[in-house]
Amino acid sequence: MDEEIEGLIKRMSDPNEKEAFYFADKLGKKLGESGKDKVIELVKGDNWEVSYLACRALSQSSFNEDSLDAIFEAIKDKKNRPHQGAFVQILEEFDLSLRFVDIFRVFLFGNFKAQALAKMYLDEVEFDMTPRTLRKAEKHWNHYLHNPEDEGSLELKKLEVEPILAEIKDLFSED
Repeated sequence: MDEEIEGLIKRMSDPNEKEAFYFADKLGKKLGESGKDKVIELVKGDNWEVSYLACRALSQSSFNEDSLDAIFEAIKDKKNRPHQGAFVQILEEFDLSLRFVDIFRVFLFGNFKAQALAKMYLDEVEFDMTPRTLRKAEKHWNHYLHNPEDEGSLELKKLEVEPILAEIKDLFSED
């Protein structure tokens, strides 16, 4: 990893840096293969602010698909639960067309802001769907049905999820 990338990571990660977003964007535009793993490690780190800035840097890079696994891990990580919405919001900078199941899981199990943003992505992104995608989504839906975090919201969630799954089933029944 070259010195410029290391310097940008340091500036982006400095808690006293007022221009951290600028340095995250600059890092993303200059990020090469050698620095990619270091930035992905930062996404998985313990400081949520640095993790978020690393996500932002990755959103500006050419490592879209490589980055998404780490970002979804950060979203699912219990230590990031209070900040899930920020991590889900940065997803708008990525190609999510192959990530229906991941977004669906956030919609089911995320905090309020994360669920709202995930619902928006479910409504707006054109996903590449396969029968396997449907099976995985149904598996998570069944898990949610048997383990809802809030019994009171179960009926509301059913009103939102069942039409989504029915629409996907219709796509494959036409074949």
